[in-house]
Amino acid sequence: MSVLSYRPAMFPFARPHYTSDTTQFLAQLKVERPELEAQQRQGRALLWDTGMDAQFQAQAKAARVAQQPYVYQTKA
Repeated sequence: MSVLSYRPAMFPFARPHYTSDTTQFLAQLKVERPELEAQQRQGRALLWDTGMDAQFQAQAKAARVAQQPYVYQTKA
């Protein structure tokens, strides 16, 4: 018997034919509205897939304040 083909005789949490209500809802929603995934990709591209502003990055890097070695030490 190989390691890959081993299955325990009884696994108490196995539910091969079970799908949750959430999974069923999402599957039904995708069937009813096939354009939904494309709209989600457009929304993501609008907010996240944008170019980086080099000038803003340079300003942010210049404005950084160095952290002291032990941040909880008071400056007495």
